[in-house]
Amino acid sequence: MLGYRAPPSLSLRMLSSPSLRSINPNPRLHPTSSISEPSNRHPQLFFNPVRISLCDSHGVPQSMTLSRCFSGQTSPVPISSSPESNNSDSQILVVVSFYKFADFPDHARLRQPLKLLCEELRVSGGIILAPEGINGSICGTRESVEKVLAFIQSDDRLKGLRRVESPVSPEEEAIHHGHTSSSPLAAGEDAPFRWDHVRVKLKKEIVSLGMPAVSPIEKVGKYVSPRDWNALISDPDTVVIDVRNNYETRIGKFKGAVDPHTRAFREFPSWVEDEFQPSEPENGHSEVEVCGANGSTENQLEISKPKTPQRVAMYCTGGIRCEKASSFLLSKGFEEVYHLEGGILKYLEEVPETESLWEGECFVFDKRVSVEHGLALGTHKLCYGCKQPVSDPDMESPQWEYGVSCPYCYSSKSDEEKERARARQRQFETWGVIGGPDKGRKPDSVKQSSTQLSNSI
Repeated sequence: MLGYRAPPSLSLRMLSSPSLRSINPNPRLHPTSSISEPSNRHPQLFFNPVRISLCDSHGVPQSMTLSRCFSGQTSPVPISSSPESNNSDSQILVVVSFYKFADFPDHARLRQPLKLLCEELRVSGGIILAPEGINGSICGTRESVEKVLAFIQSDDRLKGLRRVESPVSPEEEAIHHGHTSSSPLAAGEDAPFRWDHVRVKLKKEIVSLGMPAVSPIEKVGKYVSPRDWNALISDPDTVVIDVRNNYETRIGKFKGAVDPHTRAFREFPSWVEDEFQPSEPENGHSEVEVCGANGSTENQLEISKPKTPQRVAMYCTGGIRCEKASSFLLSKGFEEVYHLEGGILKYLEEVPETESLWEGECFVFDKRVSVEHGLALGTHKLCYGCKQPVSDPDMESPQWEYGVSCPYCYSSKSDEEKERARARQRQFETWGVIGGPDKGRKPDSVKQSSTQLSNSI
């Protein structure tokens, strides 16, 4: 049995009721049951340990073993995927988002060893590799996550990762540790992190702007710490710009921030071009020549776009989009460009709610969906039809159908698309996995019948 599934009629109530979020989705599995050893389907990684110094999340220097991947030319020291300490803290999960812009043309060589290491250490999440660097968000025990980050930084070009760490709630930990090696989906569809699922993708950019000439490696705006951010954005001469997309700004943003209403980060340069221009007459108007009715030319006043602001402060979820956005603005002649170091996540972690200028919740790109002050789990859920955040009032709408549609995508989806989504949802509710237990392969019963027939012949 892969996991407990609530009847469809209870889906909405389970999603919107805070009291039910901590219920173990599979009551037959104890939340703290141990995870059995992984299968031998992955080749064992071997490493040559090198001692280095790192800093923990509080900036305290620590020592740990840095491992480099070798082909077996030296004495191998295997990394064990079992807990190396009896300390209960070793099983506490952490989420770390990280990135680094770097000249990384041979990025593809890192993909396979990095993916294998994450699988061996049961670290889940997503990592993007590109010629301009690395970007990722991973979850696992602190020890395992630190080993992965140390392996990444064993490449000198990727040292000094910019990272933001988020805690994982006890309920989410119970769900995570409810998994087994034979049934990684046992915890249910809403399990925020699955140790069996890590994606390491190769892309052209670690964050897609579509402008290869814009490089944060060459020039970038000035970083502002979360503690200094309030003073900067409270200055009336500062234009505060939210660099995120409309589905993110919809659930929360900084007070007084300009919202570009972009649907994708690639639209940001066009918005800047439309919104600002480098220089204008002091009266804010310019004269243009137009043709009169009799063919003569006439001078008319044209209302111009706003001047380039003297000071711009930008922010995004974790800071990576602001790196490129600030580099772009500097290339367009903007003089004072600042951005929030560590992004919204670091601000919500460090700035007390009583002093905060943040309003609402912050969308995150994993199954937590949103977080609040102190990085506590937010109230929003995810629409699997369009991957946008939905609130409790959204789920009261007649356009909301779990796993199919929400008020933000209902009108844009055809009946055929909705029916395919319903079929997908039925598969998950029936078997706990998309495509059924055989995932498109021949069922075991059919294979067994074929084998018996072959033997009889």
